[in-house]
Amino acid sequence: MKFTFAFAGLLAAGLVLGGCNASLEDIAPKAERSLPQSIVNQMQARGMSKTSPIMVRIFKEEDQLEVWKQRDNGRFDIIATYEICTWSGKLGPKFTEGDRQAPEGFYTVRSHQMNPRSSYHLAFNLGFPNAYDRANGRTGQHLMVHGACSSAGCYSMEDGPIEQIYAFARDAFRGGQTEFQVQAFPFRMTAANMARYRDDPNFEFWKMLKEGYDHFEITRVPPKIDVCDRRYVFNSYPENGRQFQPTAACPPMTQPEALVTAYRNHQRSFDAAFQSAVEEATSTKPASPTIAGQSEARQVAEWSRRRARGESVSRQPPNMSQPAATAIAAAPAQATPAPVATAAAETTPTAEVAAVPETVRQDTTMAGAPVPAENPLRASVQVENADKRGRLGRLLGMFGN
Repeated sequence: MKFTFAFAGLLAAGLVLGGCNASLEDIAPKAERSLPQSIVNQMQARGMSKTSPIMVRIFKEEDQLEVWKQRDNGRFDIIATYEICTWSGKLGPKFTEGDRQAPEGFYTVRSHQMNPRSSYHLAFNLGFPNAYDRANGRTGQHLMVHGACSSAGCYSMEDGPIEQIYAFARDAFRGGQTEFQVQAFPFRMTAANMARYRDDPNFEFWKMLKEGYDHFEITRVPPKIDVCDRRYVFNSYPENGRQFQPTAACPPMTQPEALVTAYRNHQRSFDAAFQSAVEEATSTKPASPTIAGQSEARQVAEWSRRRARGESVSRQPPNMSQPAATAIAAAPAQATPAPVATAAAETTPTAEVAAVPETVRQDTTMAGAPVPAENPLRASVQVENADKRGRLGRLLGMFGN
């Protein structure tokens, strides 16, 4: 014991004396930090292993990123929710390089997209543009989920939360998962929210995303994603050995019958709730700013290019609804309270989701399930702050066992 403390003390002294020549990251890399024991306990209690597969969902308007994890029955359940510190642009998809928009859609993250040495603490690349984006001529690169709370086209977290999100992904890859899905939405796709944005120019795009959202909501398994006719298709299988081609017409295709029935029932319930929301105008929440399609995206991209060249431009990017000189900020101003991860309790389908046969929910060969209209009941778990303790305290903790 004396040797342990003496050794720790020498290491700490070496770090202090070494100044910039050494750091704690040399001994305890941020990319290798473990999840808090409270989250590990939650996983164990709910039939999730440390290395079981994950899925991530992002909601712009709610400023939330969710981590879902596979249980021992093959279905996914929410395990943690994090506040997004800031994201760039407005509600709506990314159209072109320089438009400062954070992407919306379905993205795939593989191990080579993880960046443990990011200038923004930790990061992973979303994989934009995906097949849908490329088929529709959308451009951009290096769009990330990262730390440091600074964004220009990305989703940015505080450093504490990104360490945990990174740890979830790292452990899943080590458990054999080859890729995980990121679903990025403008908002929770409830009937009330869809009714609020029914006249928005992005509404048809959001209706397409909602189909994948609903598939996940029904099955609680990440949907199988393909692209044909320049649109997403979900949990579909081309007939006669044909394949999906992103820019070609969709071939004849089928979906599992149980899923078709469950989706039809769900859509019937949604349509009734949507119509009711339109007629009663029950939502008093104002709509958030949205991008006005390619035209605004091109204007913002040109503003970005001129700014990069050092030309005199307005402080904020142009806005289709008001003059450039008074344009609103591209990244919505958001409060940044202490980062909190919310470990979710056992979940049940929300009232907006129709009853689904258990055979559909447990069929792990299908992909797909959107997020509940509201988060399930959750027990708050305080995110461990990596900088909470001083260097010496962290070193002593490493050698105390």
